[in-house]
Amino acid sequence: MRIRHWDRLGNGGLDFTELGFGAAPIGNLYRAISEADAQAILTRAWKAGVRYFDTAPLYGLGLSETRLNHFLRGKPRDTYIVSTKIGRHLRACPPDQRDGIGKWFEVPARNEVYDYSYDGVMRSLASSLERTGLDRIDILYAHDLDVANHRSQAGLDAKLSEFMSGGYRALLELRDQGVIKAFGAGVNEWQPCQWLLERGDFDLFLLAGRYTLLEQAPLTSFLPLAQKRGVGIVIGGPYNSGILATGPKPGAFYNYDPAPEHILARVTALQTACAAHGVRLVDAAFQFPLRHPAVVSMIPGGQGVAEMDSNVIAAQTEIAPSLWADLKAQGLLHSDAPTD
Repeated sequence: MRIRHWDRLGNGGLDFTELGFGAAPIGNLYRAISEADAQAILTRAWKAGVRYFDTAPLYGLGLSETRLNHFLRGKPRDTYIVSTKIGRHLRACPPDQRDGIGKWFEVPARNEVYDYSYDGVMRSLASSLERTGLDRIDILYAHDLDVANHRSQAGLDAKLSEFMSGGYRALLELRDQGVIKAFGAGVNEWQPCQWLLERGDFDLFLLAGRYTLLEQAPLTSFLPLAQKRGVGIVIGGPYNSGILATGPKPGAFYNYDPAPEHILARVTALQTACAAHGVRLVDAAFQFPLRHPAVVSMIPGGQGVAEMDSNVIAAQTEIAPSLWADLKAQGLLHSDAPTD
């Protein structure tokens, strides 16, 4: 598995495997999977050389972190990277009142409580250490500072203010004291990432679904700024919630909902172009973001061993430059997208 070394601060940095493990699916996202199946997926990833694991309290309302506890126990701590997130803590509640019904299955009965304050960060880190069983977390991301989660720009502005006046200070202290190696934000929208980067000393951003074979809007301002400052980008959701892995089949998902017609049409064109070059759409979708020099890792999800195997194949695929040139010529890729 290829490694990308990142060391913005000169403190030894971190070695990211190009293929990381996005651990939301093992939190029983959209369907329940057994403990044995979750461990089998993680084992397959490890055997393939994956050494970066990203989780969050939200994923399975704690289940994802506790499943990583089981898997990582006994493995030398310096052989892998773990990131988790702050911005929520979990509160016990009656089972019929828990959050995420219909999204998370067979998970602990918990309510999510947004908290981006100084104390909220410290409390969240302590809880994550307990759930994962680890002695340290390498990277902390502020989770879901975006309009989609906070319902309006005004709602997001309030949370950004809370974070910058409290949680951000906590993350700075944790990094300066060596408790964590790095911090940043894990967000589904690139605009809040740029807002944060313009106002703070961030190390890494986990950007989900916004720099993909299907979408390249961050190329205009956010990604150049990140590259200039040595900020690393982890790409989550590289398949745009599934459609770039499944292709434009009936019922294909885009951004967690059934894909609209214009997205189906564009993916059809992408798939046709890839096929003309003998390339699987999913392989091109994985390999494209890695061409950007700021990108340090890709973390697609996977709810089965077969999906994990497909991700491994995608990570190992070599793609001829002619495909990227053809996609640009057809207007299917941003003309300024790095493809070397």
